[in-house]
Amino acid sequence: MSDTATQVPVAGRWRIDPGHTEVGFVGRHLVFTRVRGRFRGVEGFVDVAADPEASTVQVSIDMASVDSGDSARDEHLRSAELFDVEQFPVAIFRGKAVQWSGHNGKLELDVAYLGAVIDPWGGERAAFSARATVNREDWGISWNMPLAGGGLLVGKEIQLELELETVRQAG
Repeated sequence: MSDTATQVPVAGRWRIDPGHTEVGFVGRHLVFTRVRGRFRGVEGFVDVAADPEASTVQVSIDMASVDSGDSARDEHLRSAELFDVEQFPVAIFRGKAVQWSGHNGKLELDVAYLGAVIDPWGGERAAFSARATVNREDWGISWNMPLAGGGLLVGKEIQLELELETVRQAG
């Protein structure tokens, strides 16, 4: 098979395995420092269509499950200044494939299909990796503080990083 031949798992619904999935983000702090975080509460599915460009995904994220490695920062992220988890407890991403070539596709995020295997218990599993850079202000997350020497305390651009392991559903 050539590198440009479309390669995706078999058509069907693939449920996200929360124990083997990570939805993370990277932002800039004090202009230079990269700060990472992730969400522990993730669920959803990938519907692989016979025509890969008709495939869809839905991911639900428990916003209170944010973990950046610092409890004070996590509380600030959950506050009304940033994620406002009291008003918006769940973030839902729905996407539809717009192109697919080889192992790589585009569903608003850049997606790579990493392969499929049969697990030791007979389940079919497939893995995907996805990346995107978003402007957090486009999502209403605009809190910030100017720095005396110029720049902002928190960068506007956020890199999203998803590592999804999925399990094919029967039927």
